[in-house]
Amino acid sequence: MEQNVFFLPHEGLKLVELAEFLGAELANSDHADVFVSSVAPLNRARAGDVCYILSRRSRDELATCEASAVICDKALADLVPPHIPVILSSNPHAAFAMAGGLFYPAALRPAAIPGENGIAPSAVIDPSAKLEKGVIVEPLAVIGPHAEIGEGTRIGAQSVIGSGVKIGRDCSIAAGASVLFALIGNGVIIHNGVRIGQDGFGYAPGPRGMIKIVQIGRVIIQDNVEIGANTTIDRGAMDDTVIGEGTKIDNQVQIGHNVQIGRHCAIVAQVGIAGSTKIGNGVQIGGQAGIKGHVTIGDGVQIAAKSGIMTDLPAGGQYGGVPARPLKDYLREAAQLVSKTKQREKKPGGTQND
Repeated sequence: MEQNVFFLPHEGLKLVELAEFLGAELANSDHADVFVSSVAPLNRARAGDVCYILSRRSRDELATCEASAVICDKALADLVPPHIPVILSSNPHAAFAMAGGLFYPAALRPAAIPGENGIAPSAVIDPSAKLEKGVIVEPLAVIGPHAEIGEGTRIGAQSVIGSGVKIGRDCSIAAGASVLFALIGNGVIIHNGVRIGQDGFGYAPGPRGMIKIVQIGRVIIQDNVEIGANTTIDRGAMDDTVIGEGTKIDNQVQIGHNVQIGRHCAIVAQVGIAGSTKIGNGVQIGGQAGIKGHVTIGDGVQIAAKSGIMTDLPAGGQYGGVPARPLKDYLREAAQLVSKTKQREKKPGGTQND
């Protein structure tokens, strides 16, 4: 790939310095002064790049690799050609992620408008709003009455911060986002086009049609949460919608009113979570999964992509399918279905409808 003009390379550092930063070990001290300045995938890494491996399936790519260092577990170090320095880590994936953040810190948060610091002249800020020092407000952003924004937070262009909203320190609110009826912790990243705090979907059937139910709760987002582009998080009806500390939410996720999500969860794109669902800590939800309202999902549950969750799920399990069942059962049923389909197709004149 040609030089990336959007994310310029780091000035670089020695491998011994990188290993120390990663809490890892340089396998051969003779490589201590090798210079690195970037990260790259194994198949196209060049001099100056750091890459990583997780299994022996990378053997063929290593044979032609031109990287200046490979991060791997000690058990895989023998796969790396002798001329390539090795950084030993018990968690190579995490170490590689840390290296990427070190070399490209600007890529960790939504892009800012170059040169924008302080308060843009075109920003609209209510006189009653309170902004700590170091807050950056980009052009055409709107900050409502009595809002409070902590030190080091950036409010992106054309974003809207509603009346009474409180946003902590060192947050990034990207361009075009809207944050209403919400309390936001520290270190939160909200990407472009996110909608937080609009009213939830609540109606009661009446003699003349649907009667709207008022939504008077809040959205509470704890520290170090990241929310992907165009995700929507409804405010609570009577209670609050809560997103727990450290949870990471992908693009285009819908989270309904009164949903409570625990700490350090991972929710992939196009997941839909209906109202009043309770999700424990460390839950992982695959893309396009749908979760029925008023169910409880226990700590550590893993849900496969495109699954449909209709009932409570106990802690620690893996689930898949529609309706979701234990993942092993779902995979076994899928394999049996494929096998039966193939058998029908082999019969003379057979069809899938036989």
